[in-house]
Amino acid sequence: MGESPSPAAGSQASAGADHGALMDPAADAPAAGERTVALVRSGGVVVEQIVSGVLDDPVDYLEDVHEWAVVLAGRAVVERGADRFELGAGEWILLPAGIRHRLVETAPGTNWITVRWPPD
Repeated sequence: MGESPSPAAGSQASAGADHGALMDPAADAPAAGERTVALVRSGGVVVEQIVSGVLDDPVDYLEDVHEWAVVLAGRAVVERGADRFELGAGEWILLPAGIRHRLVETAPGTNWITVRWPPD
């Protein structure tokens, strides 16, 4: 997805980790694109933080895992099939595995948490 920030900007954790720090969107968001850091990995589940800059162009995805994404701050526009979702702080979306979706727009500094897991 994006490049990883320096260790001071966010903590990458694995199974067994019990604390860490989130990236600061004001300091760590790229000017364009996204920066992603894995916070926790356990039993096939991955929790990530994503901070977004401006998108140069929409980004198309077709994932082999389910993804639940919540916007903590900022805003984004996501298309899933024929549906268009304008997400703001506190709003979330479920993106099932095998379903095409498109990230159309993000506001600079948009801060997300995602949870990804394999289908049953």
